[in-house]
Amino acid sequence: MNVFHFAGRTLVIAVAAATLAACGASHSAIGVPVTSVPAIAPGARPGTGHERVLYSFSGGNDGGNAATGLVLDPHGNLYGTTAVGGTYACGTVFKLTAQPSPPWNEAVLYNFTCYGDGKNPHGGVSFDRQGNLDGTTVAGGSGGYCAGDGCGVAFQLKIKPGTENVLHSFTGGNDGFGPGGNVAFDTAGNLYGTTPDGGSHSEGTIYQVSRSAGKWQENVIHAFSGGKDGGVGSLGSLLVVSGNLFGVTELGGAHGAGTVFELSATSKKLKTLYAFKGTPDAASPYGGLIADASGNLYGTTYYGGANGLGAVFELVRNAKGGYRERVLYSFRGGSDGSSSTSTLAFGGSGDLYGTTSAGGGTCDCGTIFKVNAKSGKETVLHSFGSATDGAYPYYGLAADAGGNFYGATVAGGHSNQGTVFEFTP
Repeated sequence: MNVFHFAGRTLVIAVAAATLAACGASHSAIGVPVTSVPAIAPGARPGTGHERVLYSFSGGNDGGNAATGLVLDPHGNLYGTTAVGGTYACGTVFKLTAQPSPPWNEAVLYNFTCYGDGKNPHGGVSFDRQGNLDGTTVAGGSGGYCAGDGCGVAFQLKIKPGTENVLHSFTGGNDGFGPGGNVAFDTAGNLYGTTPDGGSHSEGTIYQVSRSAGKWQENVIHAFSGGKDGGVGSLGSLLVVSGNLFGVTELGGAHGAGTVFELSATSKKLKTLYAFKGTPDAASPYGGLIADASGNLYGTTYYGGANGLGAVFELVRNAKGGYRERVLYSFRGGSDGSSSTSTLAFGGSGDLYGTTSAGGGTCDCGTIFKVNAKSGKETVLHSFGSATDGAYPYYGLAADAGGNFYGATVAGGHSNQGTVFEFTP
């Protein structure tokens, strides 16, 4: 079992092959047992649409444990990261070239060496304005010795000729350490992300990496205190709207159950938009946020909801710029799914699509679901874990222009090393 500690939690990215093959042990994105639930949840609706595995990782040179979100280029090719595997067994950046039928062609664009260039990338990569792929690793780098193997890096990968540039090596001090999520950009090309640990209060940070006089420099723009402003940066990337940063914390806030925040582009001051209260309210958001045309925000939580098994929430924006929260859906466990860590995606009809990290079938391997943003009606679209299907999707879905969705699982597939899948509603 490969275990990495970050974001104030233990993330299990691989489970013993025998356990997965039997598909009988519950598993969560933070390495703690999922609350016991009945095998069939009341109110679960039958799945619709079609899921297919596009690629199964071997755990060897092609990478393994795809703890990643995905990004598409204009040709429909997919890009992401594997947390382990590759030439040095410390993770990869990969590309999947679209094919008429599976398997899609996989190419490793970069192999992390475990040292100064980083180790164990999580969360995926983002395209910057120059067409480079930018992301983070939870370990490695030259900044310090967090957990004995470096404090992580923010990196930039030039696809051609496949060269990596470390933008910042985290030190484990006030600049934070162990970034385990993707990065976001503003219109000026500055890069933003969160760390789950470190900072002046040891509760994580929001950081900016910018280029000045030909050099990259990291600047902490907020250090979480663990109090009303929250604590522990999330798995999901920040949402940038008109230069302002929106995101969530997993812990802290007025009720200790996490927060939704906005950080002003001009003042660099953080405002807590909502503090989760815990069951029956939502609690502990791990994924990022999305926004609709009216500025309403949507996300998921790992805990809370009416059943304590996670929820889908909405923050409705009012005329004065404030927000009112409502729980759109509370997961029931069992065949309904539970413990979502995903960032949501909009479907063509305005429905919200996402994944759960547990529940769904007899193996608790997770689901794909949709929720109507108005009525809160939920539909389970796919349950993971059968045959050579993937297991345990953590980072949600990416949509293409045709309305198809793409995601990755950290386990399952032919070698129990994870998959990339497509879902067609």
